[in-house]
Amino acid sequence: MIVLLSGGTGTPKLIQGLRKVLPDSEITVVVNTAEDLWVSGGFLSPDIDTLIYLFSGVLDLERWWGIAGDTFVTHDELLRLGSDEYIAIGDRDRALQIRRGEMLRQGLTLTDATGALCSKLGVSACILPMTDSPVATLVRTGGRTIHFQEYWVRHRGNLSVDEVFRHWDGPDEATPRVLSSILSCEGVVIGPSNPVTSILPILECRGVREALREVPVVAVSPFIGDAPVSGPAAALMEARGFSPDSAGTSALYGDIVDAFVQDIRDPVPVPGAVRADTLMKTPEIAKDLSLLVLSLIREARARPRSTTPADR
Repeated sequence: MIVLLSGGTGTPKLIQGLRKVLPDSEITVVVNTAEDLWVSGGFLSPDIDTLIYLFSGVLDLERWWGIAGDTFVTHDELLRLGSDEYIAIGDRDRALQIRRGEMLRQGLTLTDATGALCSKLGVSACILPMTDSPVATLVRTGGRTIHFQEYWVRHRGNLSVDEVFRHWDGPDEATPRVLSSILSCEGVVIGPSNPVTSILPILECRGVREALREVPVVAVSPFIGDAPVSGPAAALMEARGFSPDSAGTSALYGDIVDAFVQDIRDPVPVPGAVRADTLMKTPEIAKDLSLLVLSLIREARARPRSTTPADR
């Protein structure tokens, strides 16, 4: 079993390639939930939903979110009635969010609700929320604090970023299933998702970094030079005190990584990094990158495990 740490867009593209070389039943994805929020009575979990739709075959592969061919009748009507729903949610997508909200209100954990939705939609991969505690990524900008979704969706990332931080409404810990999956897997892939808002929330969950030091870990950079392949990663990296590039990403992940992959076009040197095409413009390129990542995991497994993090 291979475990991936995932947010939106970048890592699902890698998973699209990985599915060409591994059956879904051998893929486990630990997913960022710090961008979740209640919207119009439903519970939005964007990174989880992207993966559910990918594995169930309905993902909109043009946008890499939502359901292909979805309609927006309800969203448009809400706006006409004066709603401030700034996230455009498709009608079929909204149905899943309403059902998830019902399950959460009934007392199910997010892990259990995700499992139930995967079962209904025929998903055989294992999709695990990083935590069952409510958590949000917040952005401090111009003297006010807003949810990351408002920063990115409503304002398109066109605000200065003074600080990025997490707010927890429960224990800041990974679920037992997340930790057991990591400790029992062949290796972990940190996908090319936004380091600050997609991957770091997972690494901040208690127990995750310690578990990752017990298994081979391969990380794929989302940067080419100082530009992320998609999303607002650069400004958010700078707000956390890291350079917005592959070198900063490598420093952010630190000693948990056994092999670091960066793009063949990336002008920023990272000592010891492996070069590959990480843009994944086609499923075949994603497949090639997946094969490379799997080979790096095998190489790391063949080496003796170091006894201290500093030795890694």
